[in-house]
Amino acid sequence: MQYKHVIWDWNGTLLNDTWLCVEVLNGLLARRGRAPISEDVYRENFGFPVIHFYEYLGFDTDVDSFDQVSREFIGDYEARWFDECALHRDAHEVLTAMSGLGLTHSVLSAAKQEALDAGIVHYGIREHFTGLVGTDNIYAEGKVARGLHWIEQLPWKPEEVVMIGDTLHDFEVAEAIGTDCILMAHGHHTPERLAATGKRIVHSLRELVEVLGEE
Repeated sequence: MQYKHVIWDWNGTLLNDTWLCVEVLNGLLARRGRAPISEDVYRENFGFPVIHFYEYLGFDTDVDSFDQVSREFIGDYEARWFDECALHRDAHEVLTAMSGLGLTHSVLSAAKQEALDAGIVHYGIREHFTGLVGTDNIYAEGKVARGLHWIEQLPWKPEEVVMIGDTLHDFEVAEAIGTDCILMAHGHHTPERLAATGKRIVHSLRELVEVLGEE
């Protein structure tokens, strides 16, 4: 097989939380007298840096307000995600099957490190990963820098590693760290947006096993 190691994104890729992000954002918008957005609008416009998406939604994003909105979002999200979210279908089985193909796994996420650690343990998949790499802030910033540091720690060449994510930012991270990329169409960005990268797009974790089995 071409690949030896998989670097997974977390939110939207393994964790099915797009719907919750939309509900939490709509709560923030409602408190400010603004109309809600649909999941389609979210997936067509959400991106990184997150502050630009908040500006698109009409939030006041001077430094203090962006900090306030970010804290409000994280507070509302973390109050619900353990009870209401689930992994994408067949996640446990797919991770096991990919290990059977000879692949090892790690996670690179824009989530804060403490939240990533807690989530991976809560959803019962910690044993699959050699490392969990999150960020040191609540603003979803720093994924490229963390990825560059992580790829240096791995014993494989970048061409032996594949990044699996659900956003254009995951593609950007893969480009920055020199790895290949496969994009999941079931997360925070639409398949149409992902297609612009020219990378392989899959619609389920099961399909991902089939694709990697062909490599």
